Amino acid sequence: MDDHHKRIIIYLFALIVMTVALFTIYTHFPVGTDNEGNNNLIEESNVNSNDVIAESQQLMGTIVTIEIIGTKTNAETTINSAFKEIDRIEKLMTTFDSNSEIGILNAEGQVDNVSDDLIYVIEQSIYYGNISDGAFDVTIKPILNLWKTKIIAGEYPTGQEINETLTLVNYSNITVENKTIYFNAEGMSITVDGIAKGYAVDQAVKVLKNNGYASGFVNAGGDGMYFGTRPDGSDWKVGLRNPENKSQSIVVMEISDMAVATSGNYERYFNESARLSHISDPRTGKSSESLLSATIIAGSAIEADTLATTVFVLGPDKGLKLIENIHNTECILVTPNNEILTSSGFDIYLSNT
Repeated sequence: MDDHHKRIIIYLFALIVMTVALFTIYTHFPVGTDNEGNNNLIEESNVNSNDVIAESQQLMGTIVTIEIIGTKTNAETTINSAFKEIDRIEKLMTTFDSNSEIGILNAEGQVDNVSDDLIYVIEQSIYYGNISDGAFDVTIKPILNLWKTKIIAGEYPTGQEINETLTLVNYSNITVENKTIYFNAEGMSITVDGIAKGYAVDQAVKVLKNNGYASGFVNAGGDGMYFGTRPDGSDWKVGLRNPENKSQSIVVMEISDMAVATSGNYERYFNESARLSHISDPRTGKSSESLLSATIIAGSAIEADTLATTVFVLGPDKGLKLIENIHNTECILVTPNNEILTSSGFDIYLSNT
């Protein structure tokens, strides 16, 4: 074999190694405050029935499943319309497109003629920032970027780097004025990964209901809204995965006209890269370590989605206290030593089967 062919083989081998390394970093380092590809919930809602229509698509960085019960006449058109609604919201709020509304806001510090969708999501994010004393903060993106850059370089950010970056993290420096959103400090940026998915699920459910479907669900990577009942008249069943055996459930919840969302990553206790990349506390700039998962049951997916991240950051004591003060909302928490904690009204959702 001549030198030329040897060089080609060495180059191809190096390229493969680099590709595998970058893929590993990417899959273990989501750039949002939530785990987009992570799903610690087990769907136990599928029922063999001619009245059930279900489809799945890859959207918002995860698998989105839509299932409806009823006539098949307009089912495909209706489900496609719901998927298009999720896609529309993703295109408004993604941080990966410089032309999205959030892309423009992050690049220029201001975006005009904003959609009602983003205004609502930002206003809700400010609300949850207020009630959690900053445990939920969409301006956390600079911290996430810092960790991502350092991990790719094989380093850890220093305390000084974290503290300097934290000066850019403050949701109260977001102003919503008429149809304009702007930052009050230079260098800020946001990610709505911890709230937008829930909002998209709610909007998709509206599409299904507006088209005459009274029962079904939309689940986006563990953020699900379940409405009506299954064909046999029973509530939808959703299980929380057992971290030691992912084919089994710790508990099974019976849900109707409520949303369920989970924040957490069981892998972080078995994989150092996953642990480092996990949900960050916007108040400290460091990974949240006091819970293994936080599952919320609430009246809407946006509420369940946002509170799941919030409670995960707050930890068991403050998280439970927050949920107890919110009407019609319950939670189940799993600690690092596999202790299970629930809010006072959670038992009404426990399945007897």
